[in-house]
Amino acid sequence: MISTSNITLRFGKRTLFEEVSLKFTPGNCYGIIGANGSGKSTFIKILSGEIEPSSGEIAITPGDRLATLKQNQFEFDSFEVIRTVMIGHRRLYSIMEEKDALYAKPDFSDEDGLRVADLESEFAELNGWEAESEAASLLSGLGIADENHYKLMSELSGNEKVKVLLAQALFGNPDILLLDEPTNHLDIISIGWLEDFLEKFKNTVIVISHDRHFLNQVCTHIADIDYGKIQMYTGNYDFWLESSQLALKQAKDANKKIESKRAELQEFISRFSANASKSKQATSRKKQLENLTLEDIKPSSRKMPYVAFKPEREAGNNLLEIKNLSKSRADEVLINDVSIKVDRGDKIAFVGPNDQAKTFLFNILMEEEALDSGSFEWGITTKLAYFPKDNAHYFDVDLNLIDWLRQYSKEKEETYIRGFLGRMLFSGEESLKKANVLSGGERVRCMLAKMMLTGANVLLLDEPTNHLDLEAISALNNGLIDFKGTVLFVSHDHQFIQTIANRIIEIIPSGVIDKSMSFDEYLADENIKSVHESVYHATAINI
Repeated sequence: MISTSNITLRFGKRTLFEEVSLKFTPGNCYGIIGANGSGKSTFIKILSGEIEPSSGEIAITPGDRLATLKQNQFEFDSFEVIRTVMIGHRRLYSIMEEKDALYAKPDFSDEDGLRVADLESEFAELNGWEAESEAASLLSGLGIADENHYKLMSELSGNEKVKVLLAQALFGNPDILLLDEPTNHLDIISIGWLEDFLEKFKNTVIVISHDRHFLNQVCTHIADIDYGKIQMYTGNYDFWLESSQLALKQAKDANKKIESKRAELQEFISRFSANASKSKQATSRKKQLENLTLEDIKPSSRKMPYVAFKPEREAGNNLLEIKNLSKSRADEVLINDVSIKVDRGDKIAFVGPNDQAKTFLFNILMEEEALDSGSFEWGITTKLAYFPKDNAHYFDVDLNLIDWLRQYSKEKEETYIRGFLGRMLFSGEESLKKANVLSGGERVRCMLAKMMLTGANVLLLDEPTNHLDLEAISALNNGLIDFKGTVLFVSHDHQFIQTIANRIIEIIPSGVIDKSMSFDEYLADENIKSVHESVYHATAINI
């Protein structure tokens, strides 16, 4: 168990947390949520001991081992992959190193023999004989091929290193597991494997994630950071979201009878109790939910952007036709003889193992990149708006946000421009910020305001949820569901894809797999699984 007692953290005059007291117990998974900049990662660092609070204490049950997800991809470049994983259990790894050093001594003494005996005993107690097979199993589950297990970390790609560091955190059954954005850079298959792993994990998990599907699958509790306080809720992310909205609605309706409020609350709790999905967690979560009172549920003070794309005119039926398009870079074939026809109303999620292939395809369609062969043609009634993965160059200007957005608007009146910025939570003095000092999340919100101004009937979005907080992701998600035009998008967010796309196109080495179905149906389709087996030679795929 790990707990905080009156934790306060100040940076100068700014108070990030004030007198936070929480208890995290075994068998539960706690999702830490909060707006960008609220201190989620800082809180995890306080729990791990990396940052000292201004006041208050952290208490860990004596003997409990705490593991964290490392963020430095280059820290273990000189180590073998399998050894990097086993370093996650520091005591076990130090025993292994000392044993190896003693056995390698040319003048092995009686004293060395006694020391080795003690080490061997502790090694066995820590399940050391199974360490290498456990590490290999974790690596394989996360999609690291067997032939890479004994390579140096420096030989792996960045995404592969992230997976190895995650395996390192999971290794050795830690008592307390701290995970800061563990799904970043993971493919859909690896995320599913991690969800299953954490469902079966019997100890304490504290996790930060912007992936709503992941939070819903693994969390028994949500810890919401809001204005320096952390409020703990029983249930997953959807339960927190709906309960906070219910509390806000009830708070606004001051004249509503208390009995009616309680009936509404009980109906809400009963619905969530019945839908508790995890076999291990269902019974205890149901009991906790049933014991909630009206006073336990509080409204969130955070605001959600308003995202609404309104096309100026409807596009024609023949919207886009791609014929035999190919693109290579250096010695790598990114897109191989791809032919696609896009019709009005399609909402297509582009998936596949190579993120660069998808980005190059979108850049080609926007005529920002040349194709090698083939052709494409947009319908004459289409009007496009594009969200590129890399948007930094749009903001390399010395303009405030009003003047920045005015560049892209036919209507130049300041009140009109401020209206779009206000929808993206840039109101008052916020709208006078300089474009060249914005954070990643602020840039994304500005790009969405720019897209909303265009009146486009076709939207292309390449990883638009990167850098956004959960509220902004939900707002964008809802905006794209409601959009009456056509959407082509790339995302690794399961819920985002599942709720928006009516068609899935996977870019594979030989071309594409093109299916009109939901994402969950696509992942479950046995015929598609067979294609994956043959195309990727039974290795883990990075959808």
